[in-house]
Amino acid sequence: MKRSEINKAIKEMERMIGKVGFSLPPFCHFTPKDWENKSHEYDEIRDNLLGWDVTDYGKGDFDKIGFSLITLRNGNLKNKKYTKTYAEKLLYLEESQYAPMHFHWNKMEDIINRGGGNVLIRVYNSTKEGDLDKVNPVKVHCDGRETEVPAGTQIKLTPGESVTVYPYMYHDFEIEKGTGPVLLGEVSMCNDDEHDNRFYEEMGRFPKIDEDEAPYRLLCTEYPKAK
Repeated sequence: MKRSEINKAIKEMERMIGKVGFSLPPFCHFTPKDWENKSHEYDEIRDNLLGWDVTDYGKGDFDKIGFSLITLRNGNLKNKKYTKTYAEKLLYLEESQYAPMHFHWNKMEDIINRGGGNVLIRVYNSTKEGDLDKVNPVKVHCDGRETEVPAGTQIKLTPGESVTVYPYMYHDFEIEKGTGPVLLGEVSMCNDDEHDNRFYEEMGRFPKIDEDEAPYRLLCTEYPKAK
């Protein structure tokens, strides 16, 4: 991805967050210059990849495959220093964007429509071999209501609605056409994007960046070492 694309995506997500009325923690507003002088008191942010994240899944077509997100809080199962057992994110998708089919081996999460348009989340169970189970129905929990839906059903979440995604449950995201961009929330067990994502089609997670302009915000993988 070009740095200019990443800067634009972050600014658009900031505008949507402001429109919805969500307030971000202070570290989300740090500039690259600010980070140059941050010491070990911010190690939790560095070690647990809190902050801004923009991905095109290595496909080079962010307007169609990819989205922007912020990890607001997160624990770390591999570092006993951090005892949180939970995580929280914000995700932002434009109408044209798509988040590819995947599941998590360990993480259970609630996906919440925080505002904007309607999000469509297609669900499948996984087979033992890690393929899509296109036969068996999927048990779905939405805001305290349990139902079973046919494999491949798209669950529609309007603002305020949520769905629980269990380990080994394949899911993807797209926006219902004509409803506008969506700000999603994710409340989950600890998040580990480096090891806990199983994509149905092989793809990357963090982008390679073409530095065509200076960064507006640093991504969560870019923080300098503590002074």
